[in-house]
Amino acid sequence: MATAAALLLLILLIVFMLQNTTKVEVHLLGMAATISLGMALLIAAVGGGVVVAIAGVARVAQLRMNARRTRRGASDPEETRDGP
Repeated sequence: MATAAALLLLILLIVFMLQNTTKVEVHLLGMAATISLGMALLIAAVGGGVVVAIAGVARVAQLRMNARRTRRGASDPEETRDGP
């Protein structure tokens, strides 16, 4: 089922790129390039996905470190003992 959904998404992506062949000028960090509109939007979407993935990985790492600290604190006998 997942393969069929991925194949359908790929077909829609190909149709989108074929329908958006108008050339556009793209500027980034002082550089300029002329590429098709479909390709420019695809690059922007992939770039956005990479940024979201990096943020997600950083957040998961942060949560794991916090959980590890919490587990270590709970297993430390001096911290779980009541006061004097």
